[in-house]
Amino acid sequence: MDKLNLTKHISSQFNEEIEQIRNHVMAMGGLIEQQLSDALTAIATSDAELARQVIATDLVVNDWEIRIDGECTRIIAKRQPAASDLRLIMAIIKAISDLERIGDEAERIAKVALESFSSAQQDLLVNLENMGRHVAQMLHDVLDAFARMDVEAALAVYKEDKKVDREYEAITRQLMTYMMEDPRSIPKIMNVLWSARSLERMGDRCKNIAEYVISFVKGKDVRHSGEDILEQDARS
Repeated sequence: MDKLNLTKHISSQFNEEIEQIRNHVMAMGGLIEQQLSDALTAIATSDAELARQVIATDLVVNDWEIRIDGECTRIIAKRQPAASDLRLIMAIIKAISDLERIGDEAERIAKVALESFSSAQQDLLVNLENMGRHVAQMLHDVLDAFARMDVEAALAVYKEDKKVDREYEAITRQLMTYMMEDPRSIPKIMNVLWSARSLERMGDRCKNIAEYVISFVKGKDVRHSGEDILEQDARS
């Protein structure tokens, strides 16, 4: 009887620890969502102070990753989880790594707001902001999918990455044309180009997190599967 009670206690405590970690992941994700939103606003409004806040926030994001990673390591050592419990913890460890890198990219984007641009160059930033808002929605949606372990929502985010890739290609062509027409603008426009690249990478990171959700729920590694096979696995 004592053994049964102990097992029940351990299971209950394990669930509480997992739930706390999931809450911490959502807190970290929410912070990065705000970081990206503020970075885009800083670019749109040329708000250098807001850009500096985004840059400073990256240290907090890094602390979250270290904290959550430590919590996951401890729970593996103490509880020795198996099957779906272990898959969940591994999904969390992978997800926070991608989230931390999204925070890094948001920091790089914020640094563009510290530059001064001519009115003609400001027009180029509009498309960058539009792409950024698209990626921000992807981030919001994939965090929601991760919170609920919703395969259909994760699949929708996975598919959305192709649209972000097309936006990136269009912006790249536009910026390359501008630099050819005005070579003096190359240093500043290259920073805008790298910001567009950062947004494209964020889309890739969101896609990765979507894959972790599908892999956890389906119990199958779906990385590198290709969209058709991944969709088939997700809906099987």
